[in-house]
Amino acid sequence: MYKNIYTKKFVFFVLTALLSFDVFYAKALAVTEVAPAYWWVGMKNHELQLMVHGNNIGKSKPTIAYPGVTVKEVARTDNPNYLFIYINIAANTRPGKFNIKFAEGADVKNFSYELKARTDKSGALGFNTSDVLYLLTPDRFANGNAANDNWDGVNIDRNNPDLRHGGDLEGVAKHLDYIKDLGVTTVWFNPVQENKMPNGSYHGYAITDFYKIDQRYGSNEAFRDLTKTMHNKGMKVVMDMIFNHCGLAHPWMTDKPAADWINNPTKYVQTNHAKLTAMDPHAAKKEADVLLNGWFVPDMPDLNQRNRHLATYLIQNSIWWIEYARIDGIRQDTYPYPDYAFMARWCKEVQAEYPNFNIVGESWYGKSSETAWWQRNSVLNKTNTQLKTVMDFPLTFTADKGFNKENNENGGESSGLYQIFEVLAQDYLYADPKNILTFLDNHDLGRFNRVEDKDLDRYKQAFAFLLTTRGIPQIYYGTEILMTGTKNEGDGQIRKDFPGGWEGDKKDAFTATGRTDMQNEAFNYLQELLQWRKTSAPVIDGKLIHYAPDNSNVYVYARIKDGKTVLVMLNGSSKDQTLDMDRFTDVTGKHTGGKDVITGKQISIAKTATVPARNQYILELN
Repeated sequence: MYKNIYTKKFVFFVLTALLSFDVFYAKALAVTEVAPAYWWVGMKNHELQLMVHGNNIGKSKPTIAYPGVTVKEVARTDNPNYLFIYINIAANTRPGKFNIKFAEGADVKNFSYELKARTDKSGALGFNTSDVLYLLTPDRFANGNAANDNWDGVNIDRNNPDLRHGGDLEGVAKHLDYIKDLGVTTVWFNPVQENKMPNGSYHGYAITDFYKIDQRYGSNEAFRDLTKTMHNKGMKVVMDMIFNHCGLAHPWMTDKPAADWINNPTKYVQTNHAKLTAMDPHAAKKEADVLLNGWFVPDMPDLNQRNRHLATYLIQNSIWWIEYARIDGIRQDTYPYPDYAFMARWCKEVQAEYPNFNIVGESWYGKSSETAWWQRNSVLNKTNTQLKTVMDFPLTFTADKGFNKENNENGGESSGLYQIFEVLAQDYLYADPKNILTFLDNHDLGRFNRVEDKDLDRYKQAFAFLLTTRGIPQIYYGTEILMTGTKNEGDGQIRKDFPGGWEGDKKDAFTATGRTDMQNEAFNYLQELLQWRKTSAPVIDGKLIHYAPDNSNVYVYARIKDGKTVLVMLNGSSKDQTLDMDRFTDVTGKHTGGKDVITGKQISIAKTATVPARNQYILELN
């Protein structure tokens, strides 16, 4: 009997102790993460937000004792595992480390934080009309390090177009000379931040850590080293960012910093993609709310940028990447979907810190008026978006058909070239027609090149146009070697692996010997144009004057700067067309001839000029 009593008492004591132990440690403070992990002195904006995550950290009182650093505000949310500290860093604050002390009664935790010196002044140059962007999907460009292919139970499978294929930053680094020799100046990376999603999320648009490079691509240090190498080669870097949503596997989804961190957190609501509600004076509020608050897809939760802590977190994240890796530009995904006031604030704060920086927003619309509404200082928009550059989807959609032979058999207003002329004629809608990103295709659209194209007439004419018209041109990786793929085949088919980017590939299209004769002709043509464009002041920064294509179906325009003129003539018809040059004396003046930049031949424009069927001239007038 006594034995049983003592046994029961001992068990009770142990259980009580264990419960007390659990309760004590459930309440114990912990600091598991501070974001950003470090910052810099000497920034123009002296305020810094620190998002602190850890067990019950929200119940603590933080203090900092470091010369020049003062705590302005301590903000708590409904989640005790988060704390937001807003500090001021005085202009004369010196670089160094200091402790942030978190205290709740006798429970004290210290976290070492560092303010670094701003030693790297390279990069952050922005991009402009002197640049040509080369857009690549890192997972599909080249695999430089097979050791990082598989992670977290997600393995590469190159036979499946929708899974990871193993491309990485090292693969890009190994082919930088190929990109540079092609003649582009800037590389735009599809997202490289962590996508630790169950299916791998090869495209990169389901971010699970905004401050980390996905380890299948490399590391933060590898990305920083790559940008530095590119700058040393005279190249620039544009980073793809996403503020509208994160990945479903982001830690925020299991421990939200605040109840309103995510829009529609308890019930899935699909966005309606009704992007016109942004500018539609008749739009119903519910329609606009569904656009802004609905989820893009079920595995991409919609972020609520109206939460002031989240808004500041995202803005600081951009500035952190600019300062850390010295990137030159940002392409912001799904621009009309996040909160409008937040996006304007983001653009303004980034521009204030880095005056030369450029941001381009994905403004996916079919009409120039809709796209122009998003550009900063637009007379169409009562609220300034502060967005410097927009994407010219209207021109892309028109050009996709506009250079087709079948659309140019008849001249006049029904021709494809006339429709391209019409898009450019609406540039009066834009506050700044120079800062418009122009492109023939990208990672979300069917490839411009088609399987049925048996010659390069369409290809050559389209690139002659793209690289001589107004705006900032962008080329999609593989277009230079005639890669094909349609949207109907699936996104994976328009994001195919670049041949030769993987060990064991049967063909290596990075080399002339690994390309077909037609691929080499396409590559050489584009390379010739790109390298020439770098030297052409009229094309880079000149005035555009154009003429409506008439029944001859020849589109004629000129780029003019400082007395120098580049005259472009695009013949969309299947017949040679002889033009009476008297019509074009506004731009030709007394010039009687010019050198074609591709062939080097002198072309007479004294009285008439004959443009071969489905061909083009790009003439430097002399």
